[in-house]
Amino acid sequence: MKKIFKIVLWSVLGIVVVLGGLLGVFIYKVKYGFPVSYETEAPAINFPTGKPAILLFSKTTGFRHGESIEASKPVMAGLAAKNNWFLYETEEGGVFNEAQLAKFSAVIFNNSTGEVINDDQKRALEKYVENGGTLIGIHGAGDDSHRWDWYEQNLLGFKFSHHPINPQFQETSVLLDAQADSLLTAGIPPSWLHSDEWYVFFGNPRSKGFQVELSINGQSINPSGNILFVTNKNFGMGKDHPVAWSKQTGQGKTFYTSMGHSDAAWKNEHFLKLIENAIRWAQVKP
Repeated sequence: MKKIFKIVLWSVLGIVVVLGGLLGVFIYKVKYGFPVSYETEAPAINFPTGKPAILLFSKTTGFRHGESIEASKPVMAGLAAKNNWFLYETEEGGVFNEAQLAKFSAVIFNNSTGEVINDDQKRALEKYVENGGTLIGIHGAGDDSHRWDWYEQNLLGFKFSHHPINPQFQETSVLLDAQADSLLTAGIPPSWLHSDEWYVFFGNPRSKGFQVELSINGQSINPSGNILFVTNKNFGMGKDHPVAWSKQTGQGKTFYTSMGHSDAAWKNEHFLKLIENAIRWAQVKP
């Protein structure tokens, strides 16, 4: 009997250790990205004349929103065909060089998470935006796995804190901001229902000079991200909870929306209109 008890005890202990290890690896991956590798060879791209070029970058080393990423690709291809854009879709970071970036009217971090490009490539993207390019970020592009001060300051405004846990997805009304850019919000109604994983940041980008385009009433959701041993994520952003915003950065522009966690977003006509508008907006130079 004692032998059986010991076997059971050690089996349970082994399972706990394995699960703890897996949880630790998962948390590290979400926070820092793993495994991290960089592609440095510039790809061969045949840029057609007379078409605005759009870079759709979906590489991840952090948490992968695979459902949303895969759903986005045919939708983006459809938008490109509709608007006569040249869409270059990749998960290889070699395209982040000054010569090739300069040919794109917009670079989209499509739920791209973790360390996905090296320091030289980051500097190339910073220069691209500051010289007149546009960086667009979707949902996971706003988490805290990027470890990049310029990116946080010019795309997000504040560091990501958490998202709700129970429930993770909540339906609420998305509200058009009174000061919204008419180009970014053209064709979008003043209020529309949407269910998503609502990101909570440590501050409101409005306070950092960002132009808020869309928001939700933060008091209409349960923002708590507390789970297991995490007990300090029980806060939200308050009633004014932005979910899409933009900024002038040097001669260029940035736009970010925290919506887009799942494939459902890519079936929502208003979300699609927002993304389409953002790409059109990128082509309008200040």
